[in-house]
Amino acid sequence: RPRRHLNTHRPRTQPYHIMGASNNQQTTYLVLGLAGVATALALWYTLSSSTKGKQDTSKKSPNVDTPATASASSGITPQKSNVHSSAASTSASTAASSSTASGNEEDEKTLHRRIEEIDRKGKTLFKDKKYMEAAETFTEALDLIEAKKSNGAESGKSSSSLTRQIITLTNNRSAMYEKAALPDLALSDCDIVLNLDPAHSKARTRRLRILESQKRYKEAIVEVCALQLKYMNDNRDKIRLGLPPAGPQPVPQSKIEELVTLIQPEEMKKAQDALDAKSVDERALPSTYTILQLLKSFSGYNKWMGDAAKGGTVAKFTSQLEDLLDHVPRKSVEAYADNLAVKATLLSHRGRRHAFEKDFASAVKDFDEAYALVEDKEGANENDHEDMKKSIVNAMGSEEYARLLEWVGMCRHLRYDLKGSLECYERCCELEPENTELLVKRAGVKMDGAQHSDAEALFDKALTLNPTASDALLHRANLRMIQQRVADSESDLETCIRLYPNNLMARLRLATVYMAKEDMDGAKRMLDQAADFDPDSSEVHCYRGELHFARGEFGEAKAEFEKAMECDAYNPTPFVNAALAVINTPPSGGAMMPDFAEAVRLLEQAIKVDPMFHAAYVQLGQMKLSMATDLSKAREVIELYDKGLDYCRTPEELKDICCMRILTVAQIDAAHALHMDSLNMQ
Repeated sequence: RPRRHLNTHRPRTQPYHIMGASNNQQTTYLVLGLAGVATALALWYTLSSSTKGKQDTSKKSPNVDTPATASASSGITPQKSNVHSSAASTSASTAASSSTASGNEEDEKTLHRRIEEIDRKGKTLFKDKKYMEAAETFTEALDLIEAKKSNGAESGKSSSSLTRQIITLTNNRSAMYEKAALPDLALSDCDIVLNLDPAHSKARTRRLRILESQKRYKEAIVEVCALQLKYMNDNRDKIRLGLPPAGPQPVPQSKIEELVTLIQPEEMKKAQDALDAKSVDERALPSTYTILQLLKSFSGYNKWMGDAAKGGTVAKFTSQLEDLLDHVPRKSVEAYADNLAVKATLLSHRGRRHAFEKDFASAVKDFDEAYALVEDKEGANENDHEDMKKSIVNAMGSEEYARLLEWVGMCRHLRYDLKGSLECYERCCELEPENTELLVKRAGVKMDGAQHSDAEALFDKALTLNPTASDALLHRANLRMIQQRVADSESDLETCIRLYPNNLMARLRLATVYMAKEDMDGAKRMLDQAADFDPDSSEVHCYRGELHFARGEFGEAKAEFEKAMECDAYNPTPFVNAALAVINTPPSGGAMMPDFAEAVRLLEQAIKVDPMFHAAYVQLGQMKLSMATDLSKAREVIELYDKGLDYCRTPEELKDICCMRILTVAQIDAAHALHMDSLNMQ
């Protein structure tokens, strides 16, 4: 069964601020079990258990070879004698050979004998720890071969034999350079060996070790992947049959994890810098579904929705705005302030109406424009700027101004401008210090900024002011789950349900708490009660699907996820979870593998519904990499991850996708180095 992470917050399907950054944060989507996907990436996961307790290959001493003619710690590759084979070949062809050919073969025998003598001398020097002298000896042998090749007299068979000797001697010289603390020369020789024999494991292992010592981690992880891919390719027949590969893996899982961890900070910084380069206005909004889930989680949702419904249409507010005077002179302070205040109020009301109609992009635009007017943005350089701002706020009235600040705070939070959001909420709290909903919203921003102590203090303050504040109980329960305080979270949710029995969110989150405690009966009971209140809730069906999934009932889980899609086609979670149910469903009807194409379709739909649903990028990338028929298709996975990085908001999301991108790039580079056409082992 796949690993499963449960919490009270759900990616992009529960209030946005409960996606707060936290080292302990877990996601509730069902994580793909890679054991059933025979890919190079799967090896990272599937082989980890087989190598626990084994020594890290890349940290062994440079003597990676175990020659038959030298000690096990010699670190050099033995030369295989070519004298007898050459003599046999000569004997078999004597009758048909010319005197010139016979002379060439005698020259080859002499050359091979000389190389073997030099090779033995090099090994003796190595045993005496005279590494540079040994390297010079191997160079002498290589020079003899080069001279032989230069005269162009060797046959095809002889050329092949000489190439094998070049590989062996160069690898041995590389080992001497490494022992002599000349890593660049050792790497150069590794490159020569790998150019002649890309699958040469000893040269790759040495190259990995040296690159890691030089802190060239990106190049080092390519060597790890190359060793793993060769291992997978050598065992591809067993993999196709679903059998475990033969022998231990060449590099332990811990080495891969270590290198990814070392590479991640730089990659995350690059991704974060790219995000920070975007202005707040350029940042995309979450999906409509996500925003609605957030708004519904606050106690004031029904009130503002009712006010927006009764307040007038978008067309009405637009007409009123068009009727306003455009050019009131600034020197007429009162008239100028009144004009801007009226315009800001109309824009605020139209923005609220846009939100009522789920046109959140237009709503944000109106709220931003209204706020710019109240802040006297155009007059920022005027001498009377601060006085004018006060005049506009006074003309607008404290209630209208407070609601505008609240909406702008929400809009900034949605675009992950946490500092700007807090600024608006705090100014609003100064006007309405006993408004518990504002305290809860401020706490949500603090959670997203990983300031959990501050968030809890705000929740506590809200509940001191109003012990029955449902939103404070609901979101504090989520914070406590992030903090691994399961019992406290359960207590908050139970209190919320006692006060508000029809609070659907509280029941759904309590069901998740029960699942986290492996109390499946309690979770089912809570979901049944939630269904009584709203049988057509997409979330209810989605949670029920997760309950079936946790029990290994993949068919029933998929059916519930499909019902969730029917209830709300804009909820991305059931698409991802249905894809995972498909992957984990045992093949039937003679099929050898799960329906990966259907899983891909569902994951792509999840991203279409919500481009910020980062779990879908992680799972889809793994699936597409496993199905890539060539390296160009595999490179499309990198493009997918780049798209996902553009939509990341938290360090955890960046870390997840950066990790997968690092591995994908390394595997593609490794496959290219091995002259492989695909990563697909099927």
